Amino acid sequence: MILKDVLGHSVEEIANIAECSAAAAKSALQRGRAALRQFAQAPDDTRLPLMSDSDRQKITAYVHLFRSGDFDAIRAMLADDVKLDLVNRLQLQGRDEIERYFTRYAEVTKWRFALGAVEGQPAMLVFDSTGPMEKPAHFVLVDWSESRIIGIRDFLFAPYVLEAMDWVRLG
Repeated sequence: MILKDVLGHSVEEIANIAECSAAAAKSALQRGRAALRQFAQAPDDTRLPLMSDSDRQKITAYVHLFRSGDFDAIRAMLADDVKLDLVNRLQLQGRDEIERYFTRYAEVTKWRFALGAVEGQPAMLVFDSTGPMEKPAHFVLVDWSESRIIGIRDFLFAPYVLEAMDWVRLG
């Protein structure tokens, strides 16, 4: 009999998804459960760490450029070896390789973008204007090296991760 461990998946399925051994998956699940137990014991008024002014300025500029559709300005901010992780779907590397990523966002008009934080990290929250706007449909994390974007992790195809994450919309 196979036991379902997380979100209806067996440890073996989780190991396959994470591309690791079943033992490594079990170990990660045990660490995760321990962290959740510790988090559950923390006072309710525990605050997420605030982002630095520099991080806030960078993500604010990124969100503003996305909102205005100025993808050429975003492209100018990319490092030559930038990595794109369209989580659960596609991984690309290099400025030329990720060109179509921005083109696709420009073609879809339903998305609304907001400044936010996910698990204390600066994030672009993405809302679907055809549905309820209280909760983001997904989010995007951007990694920086000084003023250059070196990584983009977009959770468009993994919206379920929001179920287990703390997020906040910032002003």
